[in-house]
Amino acid sequence: MCGSRTISDLAKSNGKRLFLVDTLALVRRLEAQGVPSTQAEAITAAMTEVLNDSLENVSYSFVSKAEMQKSEMTQESNLSKFKTEVKSSQGHHFSLLQRETEKLKNDIEKMRSELRYEIDKVTAGQRLDLNLEKGRIRDELNNQNQETTNLTNKLDREIHELRAQLEAAKYDVIKYCIGTLASVSAVGLAAIRILM
Repeated sequence: MCGSRTISDLAKSNGKRLFLVDTLALVRRLEAQGVPSTQAEAITAAMTEVLNDSLENVSYSFVSKAEMQKSEMTQESNLSKFKTEVKSSQGHHFSLLQRETEKLKNDIEKMRSELRYEIDKVTAGQRLDLNLEKGRIRDELNNQNQETTNLTNKLDREIHELRAQLEAAKYDVIKYCIGTLASVSAVGLAAIRILM
């Protein structure tokens, strides 16, 4: 066993936190079991290092109360800050949403007004066209009625003229018939006188 290495040297050799281990007693026990002195010191050094590492890892996994309170305060502060940011963001988004909603309402109202104007314009144009068409049809009907009346009057006049001509022809026919009868009678009487 090397006499120059002490307990503290073995414990501090890795530069980590100190955990006191009685390395001399461990080396002596190993030597009593028949392990050579150099091997006993090497085994002891390795075991001490493993033990120190394990204990240090365990100590890192535990947090002190002050550190925990500090961590809680930091988390609460961060949470409060986050809540404030969320509220601010919500207010901002709500404000943007309201502005967009107002803009959409205005756009819809504008479109509604334009549509109403276009509908009124089309309706007025159709009404005007309809009135013009009615006037044109009325004029055409009046013209046709006038033409029909003129034709009826013309036909009435022609029928009266034909009747007058028929009446005149009838009188002429009667007159010729009477003349013919009178002539035949006169010839007959003359023939009877001659024969008698």
